[in-house]
Amino acid sequence: MTSRSVAGIHPAHRDDIADLITRRPVPGPGIDQVDPFLFLNHHGPQVYQPGNNGLPFGPHPHRGFETVTFILEGNLAHYDTGGHESIIEAGGVQWMTAGSGLIHAEVSPPSFKEAGGAMEILQLWVNLPSNLKMTAPRYTGVQADGIPAIPIADGQGTLNLIAGAFGDVTGPIPSLTGVFMSTVRLSAGASLDLPAPKGRNVFLYVVSGSVSVSGKAVNAWHLVTMDDDGDLVSFEARSDAVLLFGHADPIGEPVVAHGPFVMNTREEIGEAIRDYQAGKFNGTGPLLGVGQ
Repeated sequence: MTSRSVAGIHPAHRDDIADLITRRPVPGPGIDQVDPFLFLNHHGPQVYQPGNNGLPFGPHPHRGFETVTFILEGNLAHYDTGGHESIIEAGGVQWMTAGSGLIHAEVSPPSFKEAGGAMEILQLWVNLPSNLKMTAPRYTGVQADGIPAIPIADGQGTLNLIAGAFGDVTGPIPSLTGVFMSTVRLSAGASLDLPAPKGRNVFLYVVSGSVSVSGKAVNAWHLVTMDDDGDLVSFEARSDAVLLFGHADPIGEPVVAHGPFVMNTREEIGEAIRDYQAGKFNGTGPLLGVGQ
């Protein structure tokens, strides 16, 4: 097996939302997407004081892609017009397929707004191919104890498997498009190789700490793009580190995005806007008073 080489290292740019610390590595200067991975927001880390307003993501629509939200610290309440509700605690993940259209809210539970506390969340957008953009919406929320924690790096690390297979273990969330997704925690000095089959695009973001990727030093808040010249990615932890690591088959179709809609053509964007305005995303789950 051959280690892939690093194609580029892209810093996340700071783009706070109200009082929410936010960094975004993709899209950014010189990188539009890592097909099919469209967008990543890194919220926090920060500490909210008691009596805070919580997260600002009240009801808003989506169509044509999936959102994957990783709760590293704190917790997150989810509500959507498909009738799904959950509160996911630290270490958990929620995976929402917007498909043909949903309105959802991602807000802080009342208990967090009252008591405050540490908060750190990642949200990743994963594109859907044209034949799945209008698929029926669905939602899966998994708490930390439902995510396999696989020892790696001779016991100096852990791979938390969210989707796909690693050895003989399968993640709890089935991906419509065969996405492999994980979070990886490494202790300083750990070294390992992770499989990244040729022909698939690697998504690698350093959440915290510092690592060497195929011989290149990468610090926190940087996205690494990889050449398709091998079938694994080599890591060495320069300090304790947390990584977001995944890979997927590229879709290779036109991407036309307008705010919360991601389709293949301008005409489809216009249709999404009209359908939303006509109430076709309303489904069965009321969102009035969410997070109050």
